[in-house]
Amino acid sequence: MLKKLVLVVSIVGIVQAGFSLTGAWAQMGSAGQDEVAPQPIADPFEPFNQAMLSFNLKLDEYILHPVASGYAAILPLGARQGVGRFFHNINIAPRLGNKLLQMKLVGAGKEVGRFVINTTLGGLGFFDAAGSWFGLEAGHADFGQTLAQYGISPGPYLVLPFFGPSTVRDAVGLGVDGAMQPMNYLLPTYPETIAARGGWVMGNAVNFRSLNLELFENVDRFSVDLYGAVQDGYLQQRERVVQDALSEQ
Repeated sequence: MLKKLVLVVSIVGIVQAGFSLTGAWAQMGSAGQDEVAPQPIADPFEPFNQAMLSFNLKLDEYILHPVASGYAAILPLGARQGVGRFFHNINIAPRLGNKLLQMKLVGAGKEVGRFVINTTLGGLGFFDAAGSWFGLEAGHADFGQTLAQYGISPGPYLVLPFFGPSTVRDAVGLGVDGAMQPMNYLLPTYPETIAARGGWVMGNAVNFRSLNLELFENVDRFSVDLYGAVQDGYLQQRERVVQDALSEQ
């Protein structure tokens, strides 16, 4: 049993790494288009962060990307996009919880409305009926964003093993968002929770990576300062997310 648990946790970590890194790379690629500049941030953990960046990139290179490529060869693009919408739909709990914590009552109402409409008319979320038919566009909220709204500074930059670029504040937020998942409390025992969470994370990560197979193709052009490029991209994207939260109703 212990060996099985260790294996599941390892697989979850590896897949989550690629999922987080893919998202971070996408953020880095679009960061230059954002007008919001991040405030200077301390980086006392740079040696650790450099090692974790290399570790996470290797996980993507040798595990996630090959799996996602095979998955993309089997499942058509439209189907994979539907799977992505499904995962977004069932991940309502952290978004709704953080909207309420941020006192964004209009945003919380939109989350509930989108979930009800897409779960019913949208076939469990595979189709975005709420956005297409009712104009309720998808939103985002996380606990790191919530902490920022209440004046908590980001703290030092931190690259997490398996989870990718972060800050101390966002790392705490990541743990709280995970605790908001209902499956943590609905499943009867710890192994079942790990297995279910692992299946969810693995499916979401592989699907997301399959939709972004080319994101790492230009890694060589950042080879002189890959660490700095990833850091800048992540911090710019997070600053934009925080500013969006502050301006939202």
